[in-house]
Amino acid sequence: METIGPEAGDRKPAGLSVAGQRRRLALAGVRGPVAKGRDFARQALLDWGWSGTETSEDALLLVSELLTNATLHAGGCIELTLSAGEVLRVEVFDGTTTPPRRHPSPQRGLPGGHGLYIVERVSDRWGTHVHENGKAVWAEIEASRLTSGRSAGM
Repeated sequence: METIGPEAGDRKPAGLSVAGQRRRLALAGVRGPVAKGRDFARQALLDWGWSGTETSEDALLLVSELLTNATLHAGGCIELTLSAGEVLRVEVFDGTTTPPRRHPSPQRGLPGGHGLYIVERVSDRWGTHVHENGKAVWAEIEASRLTSGRSAGM
């Protein structure tokens, strides 16, 4: 784990700036990357004063969905990065350049095919970017939602 930025790793009382902080968790070859990534994100949200709300649960769901998608469809997770500022940015790096695709018709009540729909629903925006060793799929939640606890679509 690596934390980068001003006063990295210090717990912040709600309302104080966490802008510029970035945390990285290496996940290549790690067993149970989804659980480890979710625990890592939970601790970051707590440290940054963004825990205990419906929106913080949305952020943890985003982490789980992005890590699960990388594990199932992109050959595994290489790294999880969380960045704090005006937004919480969640990035999951994998080793393929193939862009994620929404399942054309996920079946209600059946597992599978819902991940990107969930990411779209709970994030304020999401996307991908290709880098020299693969791609990153990212999602953002406005910091104001994390402090107020407002859920998506409100």
